[in-house]
Amino acid sequence: MSAPIPPPLPDACLDRLFRTARTHNEIVGEVSDEQLHQLYDLLKWGPTTANSCPARFVFVKSAQAKAKLGPALDEGNHAKTMAAPVTVIVAYDMAFFEKMPYLFPHTDARSWFDGKSAEDLRTICLRNGSLQGAYLILAARALGLDCGPMSGFDNARVDAAFFAGTSWKSNFLVNLGHADPAKLFPRSPRLAFDEAALIA
Repeated sequence: MSAPIPPPLPDACLDRLFRTARTHNEIVGEVSDEQLHQLYDLLKWGPTTANSCPARFVFVKSAQAKAKLGPALDEGNHAKTMAAPVTVIVAYDMAFFEKMPYLFPHTDARSWFDGKSAEDLRTICLRNGSLQGAYLILAARALGLDCGPMSGFDNARVDAAFFAGTSWKSNFLVNLGHADPAKLFPRSPRLAFDEAALIA
């Protein structure tokens, strides 16, 4: 007998995650370390290639860490990022395959990646690390946090400030906290199904 098919999530959950969720420019409030642990403990369950989990996350909270991040930000992102209670540097580890014996223990998955070119490894990292960054956004929304994901920064400067001497590289940033929906612009449209998808 097959397992019962679970029902869809309630509309209120779908709204929070997708339909009424927004990218916020003004994020304030407080985010506790406990909330950040809860956030990671949700997002880590999202799927990646061979459970490779190449994403790495730096939760920038302290004044000292913000001072390191600030010079790498584009002018339009500086004030809002300095005001946010937390900015997540969503990064990836080019040596992610070193963790494969733990993450994928039932076969020699490390050998699938070790020895690949830097270009091939970067493709794997960007694909899967970006997925994990998206899981972070959904997990944050599920926990009642607002998000402001963005590029608009100098990756090389972030890498020099935070990841010098390591195999980690920055991908994108996400401001986390609480926002006033009254300060949002009207929502931009999205493409209709027939413009962006097909059933083959």
